[in-house]
Amino acid sequence: MLAMTLPWTPGPAAQRPPARPVVMAAELRVRGLRHVPGFLRQSLKVRDRARRAPGALGVTLRAAPLRRTFWVLSSWSDQEALAAFVRSGPHRQAMTALRPVMDRSAFASWEAQSAAEPGWTEARRRLAEAG
Repeated sequence: MLAMTLPWTPGPAAQRPPARPVVMAAELRVRGLRHVPGFLRQSLKVRDRARRAPGALGVTLRAAPLRRTFWVLSSWSDQEALAAFVRSGPHRQAMTALRPVMDRSAFASWEAQSAAEPGWTEARRRLAEAG
């Protein structure tokens, strides 16, 4: 799989992380290759907003453009901070704009056992379980 991964970017809450943060992983696939550039642009905008959002511990993005698939992995101080970001204008606008080009999506969230940066191995496992 030819994929690119952006490095983990700490958010504002990384200065004082909670003992057990909430981690969110998403796997997002677009309908066709022609939708990949637009989806990537929107994803980078949302990633930029997420890394500055209140309660964000950090975020990373992985993309396999030829497979039309993108993954997001983020960590939050608590469920409320994650929910607030999902409801925020930039995220909501991206969801609305991208809904017509989406093929399938899978999401998983869990309470981490420590404030350490979450890893892709666990994210992939949890996404596979989420189906």
